[in-house]
Amino acid sequence: MAELLVVRHAQASFGSDNYDRLSDLGRQQSALAGEALRNMGWVPDRLITGALERQKQTLQAMGFSEAPEVHAGWNEYDFHDLLRVRFGGTIPDPVQHDRKTHFRTLRETLREWQAGGVAGARESWDEFRSRVEAARAFATETDARRVLVVSSGGAIGQLVAASLNTPPEQMIALNLQVKNTSMTRFIFTTRAFFLHEFNATPHFAPPEHAEMLTYS
Repeated sequence: MAELLVVRHAQASFGSDNYDRLSDLGRQQSALAGEALRNMGWVPDRLITGALERQKQTLQAMGFSEAPEVHAGWNEYDFHDLLRVRFGGTIPDPVQHDRKTHFRTLRETLREWQAGGVAGARESWDEFRSRVEAARAFATETDARRVLVVSSGGAIGQLVAASLNTPPEQMIALNLQVKNTSMTRFIFTTRAFFLHEFNATPHFAPPEHAEMLTYS
């Protein structure tokens, strides 16, 4: 059986004009994640990212210089768009810059989106689910035995939820648990796909690295 290892991108630039780039801490997190894989002897024979800069930057900072394949199905849902639509075009400042307010509001917005609301958003909930499934198929229809993907929390949450056949709302809970540079592992064959490990961060286990753990 082959392995699909999906890593969430490292810490991005929350609250800035351009979220889609790594912070300095994010680059350090990525380096530790790459080192952890090498220490485990886990060498990928296929590299994939979504189309987002923070995903590509994470893979590069992990120490993989080889150009990855890119599949936009691994991208995050556009939470800025969902929030703008919900609030009539302008995201309130506390939602944009205060973490607790942001994630509470995002949770509410995702529930509404899953129920068919947030009309006018660029992507519907069903479209999001379909593209994540297309990304999974792209990554696993392969002769490669170790596939490394760098993706985002929402796509990872949906992939896990679908693999476990959970209700849609469970994706939200999973999404908001996914840590930056965490590793979620699946086992796959031509006929099977199942979860093996969720949200692991062995690179933050040493006490000197514990404070580097982040969620956004």
